[in-house]
Parts: sequence; structure tokens; C-alpha cells
Amino acid sequence: MRSVRMRILATVLVLAGAGVGGWQLLPAKENTDRTITVGTTDAVTSLDPAGAYDAGSWALFSNVFQTLLTFEPDGAQPVPDAAQRCAFVGSDLRTYRCTLRKGLMFPSGRTMTAEDVKYSFDRVKRINSDVGPATLLDTLGSVDAAGLTVTFHLSSPDATFPFKVATGAGSIVDRTRYPRKALRTDNGVDGTGPYTLTSYTKDDKAVLRPNARYRGAVEDTGRPVVLRYYEDPAALEKAWQAKDVDVATRQLPPAVLAGLNPSDAGRRVSESDSAETRNLVLNTSARSPLHDRRVRQAVAALIDREKLVSTVYDGTTDPLYSLIPAGITGHTTSFFDAYPKPDAAKARALLTAAGVKTPVRFSYGYARGRGAAAEEAAELKRQLEASGLFKVDIEGYEWTDFQKRYASGRLDAYAVGWVADFPDPDNFSGPLVGTGNSMKNGYSSKAVDALIRDSQQYSDRSRVTADFEQVQQLVARDVPLIPLWQAKEYVVGSEDVGGGQYLSDGTGVFRLWRLTWI
Repeated sequence: MRSVRMRILATVLVLAGAGVGGWQLLPAKENTDRTITVGTTDAVTSLDPAGAYDAGSWALFSNVFQTLLTFEPDGAQPVPDAAQRCAFVGSDLRTYRCTLRKGLMFPSGRTMTAEDVKYSFDRVKRINSDVGPATLLDTLGSVDAAGLTVTFHLSSPDATFPFKVATGAGSIVDRTRYPRKALRTDNGVDGTGPYTLTSYTKDDKAVLRPNARYRGAVEDTGRPVVLRYYEDPAALEKAWQAKDVDVATRQLPPAVLAGLNPSDAGRRVSESDSAETRNLVLNTSARSPLHDRRVRQAVAALIDREKLVSTVYDGTTDPLYSLIPAGITGHTTSFFDAYPKPDAAKARALLTAAGVKTPVRFSYGYARGRGAAAEEAAELKRQLEASGLFKVDIEGYEWTDFQKRYASGRLDAYAVGWVADFPDPDNFSGPLVGTGNSMKNGYSSKAVDALIRDSQQYSDRSRVTADFEQVQQLVARDVPLIPLWQAKEYVVGSEDVGGGQYLSDGTGVFRLWRLTWI
């Protein structure tokens, strides 16, 4: 649907250039300083790149920090941003070197050097926050810096390392403003991105102004923007209806999304496929009632994704039966192959073989205000308890509290969304099911780890399919998590704001600078 709309827009712009009409679609010069307000239900965990690994935080990071590399819209390969150039040294994929652009300047007026880059990567690894991105840098051994040159030494061959450098984990901070061994806790940001953060109020708003000092891949640093954070989809819808926001994204209520039409008067609707997934994560630790693999398999045997998607999400998501979503190299249907339909008899047999008393009682947590999480939890509880085999205690938590609870192992099961950091199957394996993964569910498999490492040696990513097919078979067998659905992405804007489609294009970059008054 988005591609059709883009072709129509391109046609109108061509006609405008020919003097036929359509001039009103071109950005008005007098509106360059007029603020655009964007509403979202995504929350910001931390303003410090070492302390956050979530969509809301990284959306902000991609605007106020620079990374050595970034992604162009719909791009599959990273391109230079803070770096002038980057490349592997030698053929073993264990040394990666970048040269910085000259003249990159922090808000203090201090010039960025390779020491700032080294400092930024080192502190992510050193702090190793429970809800931070250190797991994404698992192959990074050490970093050297000299002048404008930074060299990364990897512990094993990793063809995906340039992709990781381009994510929020690679955000470059001013080493004089961020503690070496602890997270920064004030509301300030010292980065060199397209925007500067002029003020921030947690769970309320972030005020952004174009950064006149920015030098990088972005040609136009855009208009002033205010990001407004809403407690839940209903609150965001209310703000949209009241015209308190010019653009609404992530996430209006499913019923509202289902009723959107690009031809609706007075608004612009962008709908696109997405690599965002939602998983039910199961605690594999010895203290959890889900420790036994057969108990987790029984849970998987009872899940009805079709029912979940139709009743809770009004068809605005697609059932997902694999760790790696459709559209990404290596996608399979491993969970459909193993659990093709809800089967109470199979689940009962598995629990009997495990020797556990039924109903098996376990806790299920979710983050309040995150899409239809509460309705989803209620539907999954209904499905599991209808068999008489499980008793599910569900409870919702504030976002930060939720992250702390699952990271510390206090929940037996929890549903979380996963927004791709970069468009590669590696991003749906190591961070989700590798040893020490960001899901913090205690899962570890030598076989899975070996397959992930093997896949990282191939620069030609078409050669990794067999490795990831095996990974997904193992995950369907071990069930450290259960894929639930794959999202479609929606951005709704007023008719006089263009560029909303660039807020979500599968690259993980939230391009506020592409928004413009029309």
C-alpha cells in the first residue's frame, strides 16, 4: 500500500515541476521553523545509550546521537554517517576500522575524536546494563583509537558487525559528559545527531531542535519536533482526534488501525510490512515451573495465533510461526511444523511425560500501555486455561518496572515486542536466543550458539540460510520463546505533514528529519 502511495506522490511532484499543478505538496519555506508534534506510546527507558535497548529509546537516539554508520531509507547495507569510511581489514572478518569525518562537534563545542568512539563502545560493554545493548556487541573484544581512526578487534569473525555499529548500541557520546562505569542519570544528552535535545520530561515529551553543527549522512536536518509520549493507545487516539499531535505512530488501538484507509480525507496513512515481532518468552531457569522443556512445549501446543490475531488485533498483525520473520533471510515455519494446531491431547501427554502436577501454575507479566498487551494477555490466559492444564496469573507493570522484573528472572512468562535493529537474521537470533541474550530467560544452547557463530563468518548473507533454519528447529524444540505475530507498521499524519512513511521502514532508524510541512 505504501509503494502505491509513493508512486502517486511522485507523479504529482513531476506534474508540479512541469507547471501543471500540485505545488501545495512542496515544503513551504515559511514553515521551516514551525514545530511538528509526533505522538507515540513507546516509552524511553534511558537517555544514556548504555542503558537502553528498546524501540522508544532508540527512536530518540537515532535523532540526537550519531553512529559511525547508518541506514538509508529502505537500505539493506549501512552507509557512513559519523565515519568518512569503514571497512574490514584483511579477510578474516576479525578487524574492523573506521575513519571519522573531520569537524564533528559535540554541544559543548568539543571536537569528536576516535577516543570518544572507543569510550562509547567500551562503556556499553563495561556497564553491561540488564536492559542495555551489551549483548549486541558480544563479538567485540577490544577497541583502539588514534586521532580520527578507530579499530575494532573482534573475538570471532563477524560479518554483521557493521550492522551492529549502525544501531543505537553504537551511539557516540561525549566522553567528558558520561561516567565511565555508571549510567548518566540527568535529562541531558550530548550527541552529534541531526537534532539537539533542548528539554525532556520522562513519560511526557522530548523537545528537539535541528542541530546546525551536524555533519553526516543526513542532508536536511528538518523541522523542530516535539515527541509526545502517551500512556496507552487509547490516550494516543484521543490526542490524535483532538489534533494535539500532527503524526501518530506506534501505536493506535487495533480497531482504529483496522479502519484506516489511505484515501480518507484530512489525513495521510502509511501502512507497510514490518519485521517487528512479538514473542511469548518463557523462563527456563530451574526455579521456574516452566523449566522443563516438555512443559514449555505443552504451552506451545495450546497457542492459537489465528484466534489471537483476529480477536485482539483485528487483523492488523499476522500470525508468526518462526523466530525469524517473513521477509528476512532464513525465515521458516518451524513452530507450525512442530505445533500445527492447538492440541490439548498433545499438551497433556507432554505434561504427563514431564511428571508435573496439573494445572501447572505460572506468572505472566506484560507492560501496561504497550499496544493491546492487556487484551493479549487475557486471550492467552483463556487459551491455556481452557485446556485445564495451566493456571496463569497475569499482571501488568509500568514499562521500566516490567523490564527490571523480567531481567531479574521474577516472571515465568512475559510477552515482548522485538523491533529489528538491522535487517539481518542475526538480529533475531543472538539477542533473542543466544547465551546471555537480552530476553534474560536463562536459555543457553551450545548448538544454537555454534550455528550463530558459524553464520557470522559469511559476508554473503544468502549463505546463512541453512544455519538459521537449524537454529529455528532447535528453538521450536527447546521453546525458550514462542513467536506470536509479526506486525504491520502504521503511521498516521495530518494532511499537511509529509514524510511519515520514513518513521518506519524496517531499518530501525526513526527519521524525524524527514517530516515536513506541505
